Amino acid sequence: MVPRNLTHVSEFLLLGFSEEPELQPLIFGHFLSMYLITVFGNLLIILAVSSDPHLHKPMYFFLSNLSFVDICITSTIIPKMLWNIQTQSQVISHEGCIIQMYFFVLFVGLDDFLLTVMAYDRFVAICHPLHYTVIMNPHCCGILVLVSWIISVLHSLLETLMVLMLSFCREVKIPHYFCELKQLIQLACSSNFLNELVMNFGAGILGGVPLAGILYTYCKIASSICRISSAQGKCKAFSTCASHFSVVSLFYCTCLGVYLSSAAPHSSHSSATASAMYTVVTPMLNPFIYSLRNKDIKRALRAFILSLGSGQFGN
Repeated sequence: MVPRNLTHVSEFLLLGFSEEPELQPLIFGHFLSMYLITVFGNLLIILAVSSDPHLHKPMYFFLSNLSFVDICITSTIIPKMLWNIQTQSQVISHEGCIIQMYFFVLFVGLDDFLLTVMAYDRFVAICHPLHYTVIMNPHCCGILVLVSWIISVLHSLLETLMVLMLSFCREVKIPHYFCELKQLIQLACSSNFLNELVMNFGAGILGGVPLAGILYTYCKIASSICRISSAQGKCKAFSTCASHFSVVSLFYCTCLGVYLSSAAPHSSHSSATASAMYTVVTPMLNPFIYSLRNKDIKRALRAFILSLGSGQFGN
């Protein structure tokens, strides 16, 4: 039995990327600029989709949800990191750490599910175009997003409750810039076997099953595109899923990088750097990928910006 006094830890220390004082202003400016670009870019996507009736389609409905989740992911971890750098403090309260971990696990899982739902949407659009409006009706789209939220909330709640059962020593130094689930489990003073088991099982099911679904849908999509006779038809079909495929590749490649770096010995800083790829860089690049490769989004963004300039938006 672990002594009761080990559980009364009031605060943790986030060591961040580097403890060298001369690097802190550079890190602060770098992450502040990426955070602002992420929030501004994804917010523009949401406003453009909501303001343009031509974009009130399932694909753009899912895209606006993905943009909202990307804003939430970065807002869960970056403001606290910037505040700690500005105040020259590494402290985060026990309650704050648990809350940050809960919302991070929630939104990353939701991001994964939304990418899977978007792959299914492209599968129906390309492989079953005549039944697209019937299958992807507003009710179905709402159910898919709602189910994604429910599963993500329940999974995050389970992981959080499991962490709350752990005991921590008096001084807990997290070699990361946010309260990552794996780091917290590894730093516990009590037995973490059950936590490791639940975490790995959850990652395998909630990460592996969506990935398998995405790969299956893209195999079907590729097969359908190959059967199209005209080159113009093939290019049009490919362009409708190119942006999503780019985002999926970026998300899973960066997650794989985090897994490989965390599995290597003495990988604290490399794991934090790899984590920055899918917590900051990927959400920042998503709006650019979708806007640069999608004519409808570019048209809606131009119309939205022009309406802001003329003062007609919202009138």
